[in-house]
Amino acid sequence: MIWKRSAVLRFYSVCGLLLQAAASKNKVKGSQGQFPLTQNVTVVEGGTAILTCRVDQNDNTSLQWSNPAQQTLYFDDKKALRDNRIELVRASWHELSISVSDVSLSDEGQYTCSLFTMPVKTSKAYLTVLDTPSVKIIPSTPFPQEGQPLILTCESKGKPLPEPVLWTKDGGELPDPDRMVVSGRELNILFLNKTDNGTYRCEATNTIGQSSAEYVLIVHDPNALAGQTGPDHALIGGIVAVVVFVTLCSIFLLGRYLARHKGTYLTNEAKGAEDAPDADTAIINAEGSQVNAEEKKEYFI
Repeated sequence: MIWKRSAVLRFYSVCGLLLQAAASKNKVKGSQGQFPLTQNVTVVEGGTAILTCRVDQNDNTSLQWSNPAQQTLYFDDKKALRDNRIELVRASWHELSISVSDVSLSDEGQYTCSLFTMPVKTSKAYLTVLDTPSVKIIPSTPFPQEGQPLILTCESKGKPLPEPVLWTKDGGELPDPDRMVVSGRELNILFLNKTDNGTYRCEATNTIGQSSAEYVLIVHDPNALAGQTGPDHALIGGIVAVVVFVTLCSIFLLGRYLARHKGTYLTNEAKGAEDAPDADTAIINAEGSQVNAEEKKEYFI
């Protein structure tokens, strides 16, 4: 009887050890299964990117999304960064998905999903932003002249970079391939002449789309340009003549004014006869004024 009881106890002890080992094994296996999973995302500039982080097995551990600058965007369902373009799509123990709208080139980079286990586990997702190409034409000179060369550069931007570029003139092919040479993004026109006048078009294409720019070429006569840019001798001569004429007139008028006002006058004391009370006094004053006339004169110019 004692032997039977001992055997039963041993049996239960072995079973307990086996169950404990199995539980420990399952616990380790479950911990290893707690790992965030992400995917790289590609979006066109101006579009919306969806960043998704999933965990197959999660024992209520928090998830977090952060941007390339390591700023927290969302911690579980709580928004951490004030950016109206970033919104929560889905938040659960197994998934944290967010959206970034109106994406720009500055949003490109590596985003991080963090699972706050011990230690913290992370997964990276790279956001690639593609750009609708832009094109502009830059001439080598602002005033193309007949007989001189001209280089038109088709400056294109975009991601991926547009390659190659296509040049046309007035809606068709370049008319003179011997003088109009395309080298990469440049159109080289040798020895310009009047027949080169027209509208030149540059087109650039990448996987996102196509863009173009136009340049109207007007070949100028170098002699005409020299006449326009040189001094106008007729205008200068006319200005000088006007200045001389005004100066001479001013001198003439000033001389006449001085000549008319140059002379003498007598003071009231010398002309006292006008204020005499009677004829005798007037005669006396007049005689006295004649005697002292030279003393009473005042001169002015």
